[in-house]
Amino acid sequence: MSIDSRMPCLVLLCKRPAPGHAKQRLAATLGRDAALSVAQALLDCALEDLQQWPGPRVIAPDKVQHLIWAQSLDGEASCMAQPDGNLGERLNELDRKLRDEGQRQLIFIGSDCPALKPSDYLHVAQLLQRLDTVLIDARDGGVVLMASNQPWPSLAALPWSTDRLGAALAQLCRQAGHKVAIAGESFDIDHAEDLSRLVAELRDDVRPARRRLHATLERLGIRSDA
Repeated sequence: MSIDSRMPCLVLLCKRPAPGHAKQRLAATLGRDAALSVAQALLDCALEDLQQWPGPRVIAPDKVQHLIWAQSLDGEASCMAQPDGNLGERLNELDRKLRDEGQRQLIFIGSDCPALKPSDYLHVAQLLQRLDTVLIDARDGGVVLMASNQPWPSLAALPWSTDRLGAALAQLCRQAGHKVAIAGESFDIDHAEDLSRLVAELRDDVRPARRRLHATLERLGIRSDA
């Protein structure tokens, strides 16, 4: 796929799925092997989105020793390891480095929101044409997507991994002078109960990685809550 440099840069923050690494809250409920299979299927969905994105794209693994692995996931994506620090500090530093390299519009996603659709990404890109910062909220009070034309204000002190994150992030950006839009709501996968909602969400999704994820969940005996 040719890269349209006029489009925002899509940045995937991820962990390499491995026993004891990634989705440990799921492992506590489902078991290590089941959580690992879900983590891999979730990552495949995020990569599906990344590979379909028409603009520049970046894979940012959480460890520098995983850069070669990250490079193997998408030959057309750039790779940049996440620095040390909490999530806010890592996002600030990645954002700074990518802007130093010439990127101006940046969309950050994780690997745990397969409910995102192509229309969500395009909506965010459209809003970035007239606003500074665009967020997609998570139903649990967090965020599933962060996008901005402006450098992020310092994110280190935000209440990460709490139900106050989304509101606090939006407020912080407005205080920094950003024009902010909330481009809808979705959900991410943190706990085993989130998987039941996901089974219902993916039932009619025809995207290949989503079909494989749906099959994985059914194989594990996860049933829809709808």
